[in-house]
Amino acid sequence: MRLTGNEPLTILPLTSEMEEAAVKAHYKVCDRLKLEKKQRRMCRRDPGVAETLMEAISMSALECQYQFRFERWNCTLEGRYRASLLKRGFKETAFLYAISSAGLTHAMAKACSAGRMERCTCDEAPDLENREAWQWGGCGDNLKYSNKFVKEFLGRKPNKDLRARVDFHNNLVGMKVIKAGVETTCKCHGVSGSCTVRTCWRQLSPFHEIGKQLKQKYETSLKVGSTTNEATGEGDISPPKKSIPGHSDQIPRTTDLVYIDDSPSFCLMSRYSPGTSGRKCYKDKNCDSICCGRGHNTQSRVVTRPCQCQVRWCCYVECKQCTQREEVYTCKD
Repeated sequence: MRLTGNEPLTILPLTSEMEEAAVKAHYKVCDRLKLEKKQRRMCRRDPGVAETLMEAISMSALECQYQFRFERWNCTLEGRYRASLLKRGFKETAFLYAISSAGLTHAMAKACSAGRMERCTCDEAPDLENREAWQWGGCGDNLKYSNKFVKEFLGRKPNKDLRARVDFHNNLVGMKVIKAGVETTCKCHGVSGSCTVRTCWRQLSPFHEIGKQLKQKYETSLKVGSTTNEATGEGDISPPKKSIPGHSDQIPRTTDLVYIDDSPSFCLMSRYSPGTSGRKCYKDKNCDSICCGRGHNTQSRVVTRPCQCQVRWCCYVECKQCTQREEVYTCKD
C-alpha cells in the first residue's frame, strides 16, 4: 500500500519493538506511583490506567488547594507534610481520602467515555434507547465500570481497625458524591429542529462542583469512635463514648465525612504543615483567622496591568497599560 502522508496514524502498524517499548513505559509509570502489589497489578493490566491515575492525583490535589485557599491549612501536600497527615485521622485527612477517591472515580469514568481505556467504553446503560443513542454520538460517562474499578483498587471493608474503617468510609463518601451528581443530557434530532428522535446519555458533574460539595461535608464532619456489633463481631463507626463539648452525638450517615483525631491549629510550623508565617491574606476577610492573632504586615507595591481593552477588527485586542498601587498583606512570624 502506498501512503500519501494524509492517513490517520491508526493505520500504521506497530512493530513488536514499538509495542514492547510502550508496555515498558507503561509499567514504569505504574512502578513510579508506589502502589500496593494489587494496585500495581491493576495499573499494569490496562495502558490507560496509569495516565488516569496521574490525572486523578493532579486533579484532586489542585481541587483541594482551591477549596482550602483561604484556610489555615491550605492543603499543603509536600512529601513530609502529607505523610504525617495521612498517619492521623484528622478531618483534613478525611477530606483527602474523599477527594482522592472522587477524583479517581471521576477520571476513570471520563477516560472510559473518551476511549482511553481498553477494558471499558461508553456508559453501559441497560435500555435499548440509550444504546441506539450512541449511534448519534451520545456517549455517557461510564460510572458503572469506574465504581467497580475504584472499589477493587481501594480494597475491601476492614473488620476491626477503626482508622482503616474510617478511611474506607470516607473513600465511599467521595464516590457517592460523584454518583449523586450524575446528570442526564439529551439531544433532539429531527427535521427543522423537531424532536422526533431524542437521545440521552449520562454525564458527571464538573469536578469543581464535587470539590465544593466535599468541602461542605468537611465543614460538618463528625468525630467518631468505635463499637463492636455483638451479632457479627465486626466493628462499627459510632459517636465517641464520652460526650465532647462542641461535638455532636449524631450517628454518622453514609454520606458524612468522619474523623477520629482533633486537628492541630496549623498556625505554627509542625510535621503537619509549614504554618501560616508569611502567608498572604485578605484584610477584613481572613487575616485575623489565618494569622492566628499574630497580626499581619502590609506592603505597598506598584503593579501594571492591561486595561481599557478593545477588540479591533481583525483580529486582535488593543489595551492600554494602567499603573496602580496595591496593598499586600502577609502574616507576621
